[in-house]
Amino acid sequence: MLAFLVSTLERFFFRHRLATLAVLAVITLVMGSFASRLEMSAGFDKQLPQQHAFIKTFNQYRDVLFGANRVIVVLHARHGDIWNKQALTRLYDLTQTLFFLPGIDRRSVTSLWTPNIRAVQITEQGMKAEDVVGGDVTVGTLDEQAIAGIRERTIIGGFIGSLVANDQSGAMVVAELADPDPQTGARLNYLEFSQRLEDQVRSQYADADYDIQIIGFAKQMGDIGAGAKSVVEFFGLAFVLTALAVYWYTRSWVLTLLPLLCSLVSVVWQFGTLTLLGFGLDPLAILVPFLVFAIGVSHGVQQVNFIAKEICAGATGMGAARSSFRGLMIPGTLALITAFVGFATLVLVPIPMIRELAITASVGVAYKIVTNLIMLPLLASYFSFDRAYVARLEKLRAWRDDTMVKLGRIAEPRNAFIATLLCLVLLAVAVWQSQGRHIGHVLPGAPELHADSRYNLDVQSVVGHFALGLDLFTVAVETPAGGCYQHETMTYVDRLTWYLGNVPGVLSAQSLPGMTKLAASGVNEGNPKWAALPADELSLGEAVRQVPEALRLYNADCTLLPINLYLADHKASTLKRVVRAVEDYREQYPMAGVTVRLASGNAGVQAATNEVVESSELPMMLYVYLTIVLLVFLVYRDWRAMLACCLPLTLATFLGYWFMKALDIGLTVATLPVMVLAVGVGVDYAFYIYNRLQMHLAQGRDIVSAFQHALREVGVATVFTALTLSVGVATWSFSALKFQADMGLLLTFMFMANMLMAITLLPALAVVLETLVPRRGPIRAPLIAH
Repeated sequence: MLAFLVSTLERFFFRHRLATLAVLAVITLVMGSFASRLEMSAGFDKQLPQQHAFIKTFNQYRDVLFGANRVIVVLHARHGDIWNKQALTRLYDLTQTLFFLPGIDRRSVTSLWTPNIRAVQITEQGMKAEDVVGGDVTVGTLDEQAIAGIRERTIIGGFIGSLVANDQSGAMVVAELADPDPQTGARLNYLEFSQRLEDQVRSQYADADYDIQIIGFAKQMGDIGAGAKSVVEFFGLAFVLTALAVYWYTRSWVLTLLPLLCSLVSVVWQFGTLTLLGFGLDPLAILVPFLVFAIGVSHGVQQVNFIAKEICAGATGMGAARSSFRGLMIPGTLALITAFVGFATLVLVPIPMIRELAITASVGVAYKIVTNLIMLPLLASYFSFDRAYVARLEKLRAWRDDTMVKLGRIAEPRNAFIATLLCLVLLAVAVWQSQGRHIGHVLPGAPELHADSRYNLDVQSVVGHFALGLDLFTVAVETPAGGCYQHETMTYVDRLTWYLGNVPGVLSAQSLPGMTKLAASGVNEGNPKWAALPADELSLGEAVRQVPEALRLYNADCTLLPINLYLADHKASTLKRVVRAVEDYREQYPMAGVTVRLASGNAGVQAATNEVVESSELPMMLYVYLTIVLLVFLVYRDWRAMLACCLPLTLATFLGYWFMKALDIGLTVATLPVMVLAVGVGVDYAFYIYNRLQMHLAQGRDIVSAFQHALREVGVATVFTALTLSVGVATWSFSALKFQADMGLLLTFMFMANMLMAITLLPALAVVLETLVPRRGPIRAPLIAH
């Protein structure tokens, strides 16, 4: 049935070559027009798993709690401290600039100059609260006396280490971002906002005397976006290297340009589809189109290899193209369907950004069926090759065949059993070593950027000068109305705060009861014996009212009492430990009317993302492998084929996990698609090799001879493809983006691992299975018309 379908398609397309290519050219022009309008875009909310319980808590209280989407700007004196007129004036101007910057939630702007920062002190008359910078102080009235007062109130208010550096050499301005805009509903363009921070903040206030440090999600995405532009440069370099390598392999510029051109066409279609679907190109997903291009090159090399083989056998350009169409339509389609399913399974991850990526990547892979399996042979049919080219190619192929004959000795029974045993041992070791691999971000700061990037240097400076963790994990404690005036409820929150504050990885814990105890002590002449929660409701209410609202430790009707945990880092192990501690406490010590919910803050959001990525990985991989198993069985109707194709792929996958663990590459929204891609590319090699193996077996050859013939026909192309793609992506190791450099290393490793498994373990396993369980009936030929 499939053979008849392939023959029908062959007759149709080659009978209407010119019309087909004209239609494809028009589609390319139209898609190119749309592709030219594609813009890079990043969004905070689309990186969140919206249906996760943590994110529902975050969204419900994002206007009340300290959010995960904030920007921190630090004015740092290069010499001395900030207690002088010049520094405080500059801090005031910086606060005003950030206040009026589009995209900032003005209600949340906090610095020494904002009225939401008050200093509470204990006097003989009781509690005294006043603004750190009083209403009677302006930039024009700053003198030594006013500055001394500001400094004193900063120390009294406990803002050293939070708003002011420990060594008092800098001060920060903190603000939440308004995304979407509350008036227009428009989403914030993070790349433009990041550039505004550079143009209107850093360039305006940084000079020889003062430095400006800017951190936060928006700035992080802006720096990633700026670095992502270098992807085009590395893609250009990889393209040139690939072109040179393909020419060395084919010794023909025609056969060199055809796979590259057809792969580029599919990328243009993919970019055009992105625009038509209303998507932008996310900085964290910018590698995916170029990975899809790599898949196209992989299939294109198999096509030109087939064409070159036919030309050497005496076929014309038309005959070779038609033979290539017939011979590779089935294995090529199988491989691309597998890659398509692999990317499509990413839709299972309930994170909008990954779902966008899944849709666009799946569409890009689907386009390969047209551009690489139909367009390429149709174009090749218009070219002819002289006898001189055939002579050069035959000489080259003879040398390559000798190499493959030597490699084919692995199919000899003795060698096959040894190789299979060694690979099974390696599989066991890889599975063992891959256990406990990292989930989420491993390194501090922005893991997508190098440690010496400007953003991560800013993070190091802020962490080094301020006594606060930048990884905020907020536990939302819901209470009955007026819960902050109820002694029993406040005691429960206080005990939970103490418990969480002692979890390893938590630097400090802050909640309303702790601040209330300080206030209670303050109204009693600062006596530490009174640092307890008043049992009387009125006294408790009076103490609560002394806690500044700017700390956001309670809401208007006291139905929410958050606990802010400042963590040492945002490693998955730390986040899991905190989440487990909260879950254990609320299970062991429930309280009627009180609900403990997880979680807000940037660390809470990261914990939710980690859980979703971790829980989604196994189902996705199972779906991909199930697809491979079903396709192989439907085509070859042999369980041996399933084992021979899937076991090498499994070994390569676990070697990849081991590699990630060794290099501290965590499984994140950026690396998850790469592992799926590696499976898609790896199965390409298996399909092409096993398809030729099955054909020779059906012709009556024994398993050893069949594999040696298959290896001579497609082995060189398989090895060459892996080497070429590896060289191309290896150049990414020099990228300004760490995650791109990591992906270059990971893909290089995976391309090579999959290739080695396909030309060693696959034939060895096939021979072992054939030896242990000989076939009884005739061998079924593969579904090709060649």
